[in-house]
Amino acid sequence: MRYLIKNGFVVTSKETTQMDLLIEEEKIKRIAPTIEAEESMEVIDAKGNYIFPGFIDAHTHFDLEVAGTVTADDFSSGTKAAIAGGNTCIIDFATQNKGETLEEASEHWHKKADGKSSCDYGFHMAVTDWNQQTKDDLKAMFEEGITSFKLYMTYDTKVSDGEIFEILTELKKYGGIVGVHCENGAIIDELVKKQKENGNFSPSAHPLTRPAEVEAEAVNRLLYIAKLVDIPIVVVHLSSKLGFKEAEQAIEQGQTVFLETCPQYLLMDDSKYQLDGFESAKYVCSPPLRKKEDADCLWKALKENKLHTISTDHCSFNFTQKEMGKEDFTKIPNGMPGVQHRAELLYTYGVLEEKITVSQMCKYLAENPARLYGLYPKKGCIKEGSDADLVIWNGNASETVTKENQLYHMDYSPLEGVEIKGKPDKVFLRGQMVVDHGCVIKENCGLYVKRSTMENEIL
Repeated sequence: MRYLIKNGFVVTSKETTQMDLLIEEEKIKRIAPTIEAEESMEVIDAKGNYIFPGFIDAHTHFDLEVAGTVTADDFSSGTKAAIAGGNTCIIDFATQNKGETLEEASEHWHKKADGKSSCDYGFHMAVTDWNQQTKDDLKAMFEEGITSFKLYMTYDTKVSDGEIFEILTELKKYGGIVGVHCENGAIIDELVKKQKENGNFSPSAHPLTRPAEVEAEAVNRLLYIAKLVDIPIVVVHLSSKLGFKEAEQAIEQGQTVFLETCPQYLLMDDSKYQLDGFESAKYVCSPPLRKKEDADCLWKALKENKLHTISTDHCSFNFTQKEMGKEDFTKIPNGMPGVQHRAELLYTYGVLEEKITVSQMCKYLAENPARLYGLYPKKGCIKEGSDADLVIWNGNASETVTKENQLYHMDYSPLEGVEIKGKPDKVFLRGQMVVDHGCVIKENCGLYVKRSTMENEIL
């Protein structure tokens, strides 16, 4: 199929220009101010609409077994929601279980996703059991196209500081990139103990056990370890002003640090932990929601190009699953959804409120994730020869988010009643129209994408 998209405003990380686009098979064949239509082409008039490169969500958790349960969204429901939100590629986490090799973990996660994904996908490898076998498996991961890795500084999956040093040292040899969940697990354990001793077992205790200092200390410690190894590092789901200031200082001193944040840390605050009954459990995630001043700091950093990507950390649970922690907040499965509405939220509350530009939206949601995680220029940009992953964006569309109009397998929406303006009208995945008039019309078209190592120029 040949598609000719005419009269749209093509968005890049640097500019917005009215252009015509010709799609042939899976690729963008031609970009020009005017392309004449031929009989073999299906012509789409995108007049008045933006055309973005397909968005990339580089932080999702689908079909994740955690806290004695499994996330509400598997790859089928999660990626259907993702493609509806304009995400033509996601990068999920193949998580190594204790006693498992990296190759076994990779095989396990491929089985979860194979044939079930409605967008293209890749995997980060979450290393939780560092030993000689794990070290030996690293080469195979790169050969398989897994070039990015995840480490935890908290939870049962955490690795020690010494292990972080060893892992970074090994991955430097391959040109790998590492993202780290930065919270001080030992201090969290002590703060949890204190809350329970004081008789606080409710969700309101959650943010008290994971204050911004816990994130900032871990960011500081990680950055010194990465500096010793002399390797680029990613701080994932950065949530606090304190954490940002630690990273900003390191960057100003010349260290290569990449910062990811999420919509929940830009648009919600810790007042959600003071809701009646058990409602606050819906917002239990880690790091927790912060204060307005933290969100203000992150918005300012985005405006000044001091953050690099906006992902979702999509990790969905039904309210019935959240109720596992009704008597003990530490047993509430941590996480919230996000893939379907990420771009809509950033457009409504970022672009339209002039906190970021439409080109910055493109950069944070598409181009930088592609560059950082070895997908560029195949994905993340609108260039001749790139995959025809495109989003025709209707800036005039509006709706109110409800649990009924979300595609997640969830019995509530943390965004219930939130007004959004602007949404994907049509989405192309490698030249196939998979979303039309905002509705998913083709499912399970996604393929696994082998990734290279990081593109040097991160904007």
